[in-house]
Amino acid sequence: MRRAAVSIPANISEGAVRQTKREFIQFLHKAQGSLSELDTHFEVASALEYIEENDLKDVSPLMIEIDKMLTGLIKSLKK
Repeated sequence: MRRAAVSIPANISEGAVRQTKREFIQFLHKAQGSLSELDTHFEVASALEYIEENDLKDVSPLMIEIDKMLTGLIKSLKK
């Protein structure tokens, strides 16, 4: 879970220093993939009762918000 969580900002920052918008967008998509992976880890952890259901309810809106921000940034870069 930590690796997936750390990969999100790492991919954003790595993409930001790339030479082209196209490369940046690729890294933003990788960040979205890491976010999706993190979401899956939370779902599995909840199903296996490693975390409380309330913890999942707390973090889910945050992940949705991050995904919306990434999607918006991708759309703005494609213009």
